[in-house]
Formats: sequence, structure tokens, C-alpha cells
Amino acid sequence: MRVCGVTALVLAGILLGAGVSRADDAREAKPLEATSEAGPVRATVRLSPPAPAIGDPLGLELEVQAEPDVELLMPEFGDALDRFTIVDFTQSETADDEGRTISRQRYTLAPSRSGAQMIPQLLVEFVDRRAGRDPAPEGEDAYELLTAALEFEVAAALPEGASLELRDPLGKLGAREIPGRYRTLWLLAALAALAVCAYLGIRVATVWRTRSLRRSAYDVAKADLDALLMAPRPGERDMDAFFVQLSGIVRRYLENRFGLRSPELTTEEFVEELAHSPDLVRSHQRLLREFLSRADLVKFAHVVPDPADVELSLESARSFLEATRSEANVERASV
Repeated sequence: MRVCGVTALVLAGILLGAGVSRADDAREAKPLEATSEAGPVRATVRLSPPAPAIGDPLGLELEVQAEPDVELLMPEFGDALDRFTIVDFTQSETADDEGRTISRQRYTLAPSRSGAQMIPQLLVEFVDRRAGRDPAPEGEDAYELLTAALEFEVAAALPEGASLELRDPLGKLGAREIPGRYRTLWLLAALAALAVCAYLGIRVATVWRTRSLRRSAYDVAKADLDALLMAPRPGERDMDAFFVQLSGIVRRYLENRFGLRSPELTTEEFVEELAHSPDLVRSHQRLLREFLSRADLVKFAHVVPDPADVELSLESARSFLEATRSEANVERASV
């Protein structure tokens, strides 16, 4: 174990030394540099390190020097550098002792691949405002100066002598495994379980909806009946419409509360169905039979009831709603 530890330390020292040596070499190597001139303007492009490896940041500097009274127009940010990833950018402008303008743009770039690379030509424009000089060429807005292109090589990250041949580390793939009968059985069981859950969910939703409808049937009928009670009592001409509205409240309540198809049935058919309903006890059936008979006399026989009969019909409807408003009331009446 001690020998292994010493060996590891030695290897780490070698790698660290190689890395430090490489970094030192990169710092000591002179950057690539090219200078271009056009009249009163001189532009210098510098790139460091001159021999980077993939993953190393590149420092690109454009320095432009112009004579006094010459207006510089530096390249737009990232102009012609779209083949690189721009990590950082700074720009500055100063003047020397002789009044010359010195503008600098500094980029930190990241190459996206190894191999031969090139910093393209950058366009610098200027306007010559010196006395006796033409500010720009005829028909143009400014003079143009193109910097020289810088060609360089980006080394790959693979060590020297490494093979570039791609091999399958896992070998050839075997034949596809056919699912066995147990997997099929599990799939069928899962489908059956989903079907059962869906059926139970539908049943629960149906029961919940039915109970909710029954609970709200009383509230709806009670509100309609209260509105009818608060309205003025009908005159002789309005008696027929009044009893149609009153019997409609009771019939809709029966449909929502007990599931009886009362609106589609005649009174005789409905009375017969009441006799077979397990939810309505005899007292409820008798109360409904009497109520519906009085309503039919008014609607079909055109019998004009007196005020006492009107109040009796209203009280019968109200009593029936209160007696059957909940399951507990129906169960107590059955006992």
C-alpha cells in the first residue's frame, strides 16, 4: 500500500509539472500579431496563446491608433467572430501625449473544435477631419481598413499516439429477448386491474351524483314553493296556471328525489307507479294522491277552488316536501 501511495504521488507530480510547464510555455510564447495601415490609421491584431488546445480560452485584442482629428469607427461587437463563442468583451479608448487616439477591443473566445482555425479580417472605419483632407472617399461615408487574418492551430485533447478509431466497447448486441408468458400475464393482470378501477370509479361517481341530486332536490323545490307562497293568490282566471305551476314543482321534486318519471306520466299512471315505489310509504302516497287529484280537477275539469282549497293544496305540497326531505325522514315513516 505504501508503494502504491508513493507511485500515485509521483504520477501526480509528473502530471502537475507537465501542466505547469505547459501553462508557463503558453504564457511565455509570443502572441500572433499582424499590423495593417491605411493613411492616418494603424490597426494591430493580437492572439494569445498562439498554439492553444481545445478548451483553452483565446485572448484576442484589436488595437487601433489614429492621428489627431481622425474619427474612429470600431467594429460592432462580435462582428465576423460568429464561429467562436464569446466569453468576455471589453472596450476602451485613450489618447497619447501627441493627441493620437488609441482604441482597444479585447475578446475572450472559446473555440468549438480542434484543427486549423482563423481569426477573420476585421473592418475598421474612420473619418478624416484634418484640415485640407477629404473626410471620406467620394460617395462613401468613411474610409475602410481591413485587418490581417490570423491563422492558428487548435490542438486536440487526446494524448499523443491515441487511436482515433471508434470501437464498440460492449461488443455485438445479442438477439432481442422475446417477452415470456409471465410478462404477458402481468400485462393482462394490470389491464384487468385498470378496468376494475375504472368501473368502481364510475360507480362511485354515479352514486355521489345521485346523492347530491337528491340532497339538492329539496332545496330547489323549497325555493320554488316559497316563491309561489310569497306571490299573491291567483284569481279565477289564473287558477289553472297556478295549479299547473304548483303540481310541476311537486313532480320535478319527485323525479329528482326518488327517480320517478312523473312529468311524462298521467296522474293515473303516476299513482300506479307510486304504489310500487319502495321509497314512499303509504302516508306519502296518500298525500300525493289527494294533492294530484285536486290539481287535476282544476286543470282538466276547470273546477274553480275556493281560497280554502288553494291553501290546503299549498300546505299539502309543503308537508310532503318536509316529510321526505331526507333519507332519515323516509326511514322513520317506514317504521
